[in-house]
Amino acid sequence: MPPKPKKARKPKKDKPCPVCVQGIEYVDYKDLSLLKPFLNERAKIKARRTSGVCAQHQAQLSGAIKNAREMALIPYTTR
Repeated sequence: MPPKPKKARKPKKDKPCPVCVQGIEYVDYKDLSLLKPFLNERAKIKARRTSGVCAQHQAQLSGAIKNAREMALIPYTTR
């Protein structure tokens, strides 16, 4: 059986980080309007490839979301 030909991949479009575009240097856990878009409907943190955030801001966002959950500003889960 001959090997299958490999498909050519589409070039990836660079999508700018939404936090960088807004000019935010520090992600604060009290800024719920910034944090809410990065949670899915089950209150889980969205992945970087889904949300389009750079690595530095993803780390800040996840820390801020976890902090906001501890302070009871955001629920851990929703049913």
